[in-house]
Amino acid sequence: MQAKPKIVAAAAAALLAGCAAGPSPADLDAQFAAMMKASFRDEGIAKADRLMQDAAQAACSSGAPPPEAQARRLEGEAMATIKWPGGGQYFGDFAAGEKLAQSGVGMAWNNQSAAPKDNGGNCYNCHQIDRKELSYGTIGPSLWNYGKLRGVKDLSDPKAAEVIQYTWGRLWNSHAFAACSNMPRFGHQGILDEGQIRNLMSLLLDPRSPVNQ
Repeated sequence: MQAKPKIVAAAAAALLAGCAAGPSPADLDAQFAAMMKASFRDEGIAKADRLMQDAAQAACSSGAPPPEAQARRLEGEAMATIKWPGGGQYFGDFAAGEKLAQSGVGMAWNNQSAAPKDNGGNCYNCHQIDRKELSYGTIGPSLWNYGKLRGVKDLSDPKAAEVIQYTWGRLWNSHAFAACSNMPRFGHQGILDEGQIRNLMSLLLDPRSPVNQ
């Protein structure tokens, strides 16, 4: 009768030893990477290189956010990628910007092109843009009255310059302001071009835009 506890203890010890000798985190990462590579292929305009993570994506894919020092470094690197508008021209057509924000087309495998002209902004998928909308995403904050709430009454007012530059930078590469931002990096990744971003800028900041009524 006394042999049974010894057998159970030995089995438990063997199990613990087996767990201790299991694959390391690096081994598991390698196995996962191999599984992903084997599970996806190039299809149309969607290439398997979309699975490759840059430094920010890798740092933000773990169970815990990156340490503050690393996050600040990643944000600084992202800030350096922002391309400011040619000639200092930040604004375009808010009506075109609204159409772009409401469009979710582009980047799918069966699209004919990945060029910015064929892509929408898909903004409504994460934000409220207009109070009349019945359905919108909540991953990001509401954009209703975006410029009005930030005191932008005249786009040429020097007091609005800080808000204007922040908004352009956020649209170009959101990681410059939050290392683990969920927002697409529209300019940095070539999803939208400068002209399209100008139109979104007008949608968000022009006092005449429906967003600011």
